[in-house]
Amino acid sequence: MSSTEIEATEVMSTEAMSSTDVEATSDLPSGEPVPSVSSGPAPEARPMPIQVVLAAAPSNIDAFLAHLQRCLSTPSGIDTTALFLCYSSRLSAALLESLTGPALQRSASQLIALASALPPYTTVLFTAKSLPSFSPSAALLLNIAKRLRAFSGMLSEARTFLRLWGLLNMYFWARGLIMRLRAARQQVREEKEAGGSAKLDKLEVSFSKGVLSWQPANIGKTMRLSARFWGCFVGLKIGELFYDAWKRSRRTPAERLGDRTVAVMEQEESAWTDEWRKTVVRQLAWFPLTIHWSLEQGIFSDMTVGAIASIPGVVQMRDLWAKTA
Repeated sequence: MSSTEIEATEVMSTEAMSSTDVEATSDLPSGEPVPSVSSGPAPEARPMPIQVVLAAAPSNIDAFLAHLQRCLSTPSGIDTTALFLCYSSRLSAALLESLTGPALQRSASQLIALASALPPYTTVLFTAKSLPSFSPSAALLLNIAKRLRAFSGMLSEARTFLRLWGLLNMYFWARGLIMRLRAARQQVREEKEAGGSAKLDKLEVSFSKGVLSWQPANIGKTMRLSARFWGCFVGLKIGELFYDAWKRSRRTPAERLGDRTVAVMEQEESAWTDEWRKTVVRQLAWFPLTIHWSLEQGIFSDMTVGAIASIPGVVQMRDLWAKTA
């Protein structure tokens, strides 16, 4: 076979192979990059979370401070915020002091060992350099605890002073209670004249509270006496709350519904129950503390006082934060 015939044969075989195997070769991967499944543009690289936080920090700080300003725009909001900060600081100080307890015990053990190793009737003179030193972390925790306790005490004094303005509220509260009692008696009198058999619910209109404030020689005795008055009020308030719940449980379905729709009635009942539970939790938390503060030696440790008092502080602060959102 000539060279020309051989070249023609190779060309024919090549064309035949390309025509018959085009479908098979088209499935083979090419050297180009594999395209994305989505036809849209490639997504941009997302910044790291820390970058997002840092970029949004100024606006978040402004929003937080604006929200805090709304919380502090009313006397009750100021007292609630001070309450939350006061007892959370007190609890934090007690926790930090408990963490440094082992370090204090080790230092005390070193001092006892040093003193016991000396001969009898030896005069010991301690200097700052001779005393066992704390670790830097323990010293830092003690310093923070000291500052938190001072901050808590300052807030407690501020709340006591601001509470004096509540004497005006107490006057109008007592005046409203008397007017309420008169209105209830007038209503009962009118219903009896109309042939009814209404009775005056003296229990409902007889709950009262009092704050005794004066300057005697013995301030501690006055504070304990005030705590006992406060404990009486808390006990009466707890009784009032459960009495209200009992009265609501005795209502008929028609009385519960009234002139409202079922949806509105269920929403209002749920809101009342939620508020009732939060109030009960607050008062139940205050009650043992009123007993503690009414005794000269008390019955709880400082950490326990901070933990219990933080409960109403957190509850009230959450409500205030939600209402001022």
